[in-house]
Amino acid sequence: MRAARVTRTDGPQALEIGEVPDATAGPGEVLVEVKAAGVNFPDLLLTQDKYQDKPEVPFTLGGELAGVVREAPADSEFRSGDRVVASSPTGAFAELAAVPVNSVFPLPGAVGFAAGACLPMNYLTMTFALITRGGLQKGESVLVQGAAGGIGTATIQLAKALGARVISVVSSPEKADFVRSVGSDEAVLVDGFKDAVKALGGVDMVVDPVGGDRFTDSLRCLNPLGRMLVIGFTAGDIPTVKVNRLLLNNIDVRGVGWGAYAMPREGYVRREWDKLIPYLESGQVDPPIGGTFPLERAGEAVAGLGERSVLGKYVIEVGS
Repeated sequence: MRAARVTRTDGPQALEIGEVPDATAGPGEVLVEVKAAGVNFPDLLLTQDKYQDKPEVPFTLGGELAGVVREAPADSEFRSGDRVVASSPTGAFAELAAVPVNSVFPLPGAVGFAAGACLPMNYLTMTFALITRGGLQKGESVLVQGAAGGIGTATIQLAKALGARVISVVSSPEKADFVRSVGSDEAVLVDGFKDAVKALGGVDMVVDPVGGDRFTDSLRCLNPLGRMLVIGFTAGDIPTVKVNRLLLNNIDVRGVGWGAYAMPREGYVRREWDKLIPYLESGQVDPPIGGTFPLERAGEAVAGLGERSVLGKYVIEVGS
């Protein structure tokens, strides 16, 4: 099978595309013919040896996929030919992938493979973030940092589906137009975003996958009893919190560690997936795809995440 392999951690330009032995399913695994794979920020970090998980080199890159079941355990719900999506720490950028059965989910017939490959990591992270960690209520307002990217657009769509008002922070007028097209009620430029958001009445929740020097001004955008959700640090710098600000303003900072919470709890991820199905079927969740790439250009797609130019999400198209 063809695969995109990390053979040395010199960045995405060092990805090697070539023939490797076919993936095979072990006990409790589903073998999937990959049709499409989503490109995520951890993929970039893995090529640079900057991610917290460090698989042994060489390995096949890619953490989420959509495709068709080739083999499945007899006691599972899946059969050969079923359309599915799946998540796995690595292995998605290949023609075949073996994935634990509890990380495989049925893909509704109305959802294409490219869109399906955008769902597991971002949308399941954000149902957990907005509902479980954030306690988002209908009528509340949400500020989204990094709004034009994969996590940002997932946040916009899910927050709107939950009845929230959404304000997006973006770096350019082009991205402002884009996030409005995805569903954001307002869009403000990153320069001076605090004053712009305060002029709009502040917010009840901030979703921050960026970190860095935006963090303090994001806290200042929160109304009393507001919640700041820490998703990640794409800016590279991990911010610190002056806790007197939390006390004086009656606000919270909440960590969102989706995998650490979900993986030890049997059946939890599938229940979260089932929550997404009505939004997929209604069209409220429709992942915006910023570009598709053949497997041979996987390195280019991953490198694009570091350039901050992606609108929505990049997808690797693997099989026909």
